[in-house]
Amino acid sequence: MGYLIAVAFAPLLAPVLYRVLHDRPSAVETFDKFVYLAVPMLVAWQVLPHAWEEQNVLLILAVTGGLVLPILVERAFQSIADETDNLAIAAGLSGLVLHALLEGAALTPTSPDPPLVAAIILHRIPMSLVIWWLIFPRFGTKKAAAGIGLLVLATLAGYSLGSEFLSGLQGDGPALYQAFVSGSLIHVVFHQGRHDHDHSKDKHHRHHG
Repeated sequence: MGYLIAVAFAPLLAPVLYRVLHDRPSAVETFDKFVYLAVPMLVAWQVLPHAWEEQNVLLILAVTGGLVLPILVERAFQSIADETDNLAIAAGLSGLVLHALLEGAALTPTSPDPPLVAAIILHRIPMSLVIWWLIFPRFGTKKAAAGIGLLVLATLAGYSLGSEFLSGLQGDGPALYQAFVSGSLIHVVFHQGRHDHDHSKDKHHRHHG
């Protein structure tokens, strides 16, 4: 049970780490660069192994589509650029929640795999930091906390549903969806994230309730 608690509640470290790092001016830009590096790495972690194992080029195309489609929409309809970014954030979050659900289902209660548990924890923390980094400056503390809470609940729900649920979600559909929303997450981090974390304008000091 201890490993489940560690995996499920690791995301709760995100707001603490965010506050600590953003209270240190020298660490802010380094932290932002970490996010820009972490998101492509997380996407590669989720998508590329499946694409390689299954020889499924559609997964790579789905990531590309998720990355390019918001750009095309924003260029065609500049007046809805903010709404497009908000939808991309919501889509990215839904993909991460689905991923957390599957990871929870992969944690077998009878014989937990320590390397798997360690790997999940190690990428769950930066994943949660990315969620907080994206949502907090734009929507405030409550919605950012709700995003983190969804990861926790999804992990616990996946664990409760178990391996039968996991086998039921294996297939091209969920994998393609995760790949597409991963691409949209890359877009919103490098596009809107740069605006929300424009430190020259001190935007990161605007804390919302």
